[in-house]
Amino acid sequence: MLGYEFYVDPSRCIGCQSCVNACGECGTHRGVSLIHLDFFDREWTTASTPMVCMHCENPACAQACPADAIKKGEDGVVRSALKPRCVACSNCVLACPFGVPKVQIELELMMKCDMCYDRTSVGLRPMCATVCPSQALMYVTPAEAARLRRDTPVNTFRFGNQEVKTKVFVYLPKGEDALDVRADVVNDLWRPTE
Repeated sequence: MLGYEFYVDPSRCIGCQSCVNACGECGTHRGVSLIHLDFFDREWTTASTPMVCMHCENPACAQACPADAIKKGEDGVVRSALKPRCVACSNCVLACPFGVPKVQIELELMMKCDMCYDRTSVGLRPMCATVCPSQALMYVTPAEAARLRRDTPVNTFRFGNQEVKTKVFVYLPKGEDALDVRADVVNDLWRPTE
């Protein structure tokens, strides 16, 4: 769908898992959901966010693949591993800063969100975006996204000194130009008080 972009709005996620269930119904996913929900801090909040592949401009998963099984299309969508090439080594799983790829042991194959390429390539929206009741996941034109939200869509993430640009946009409060993901957030939460 030319001109459409994928948007994630974590503040709107209600944790219903409709997206997770719909993903498993996508024609090429073999009944396996290729997305999941992340819960921010289950001890203190019920807040969750859907985790889809961010389709990085320079995908770390593809760079880490020793078999050259992971390809990025001209449309910017990073595909699941090619079955004849994938050796199920899990390098892609370890390399992804978002924790998205999963090796399906029974298939000996890395599979991940491919933005329902079988659907989007023929003009349909990804399954997860069609069922999300709160519009935490949207596949719309940038003009429609601007009309629907006041927050800022960004596709730049910072992991320490590394900056990752993605095809997928995440909504942040106005004035934010990137999402800083600190590796020491968990350590800060569990540091003993003095």
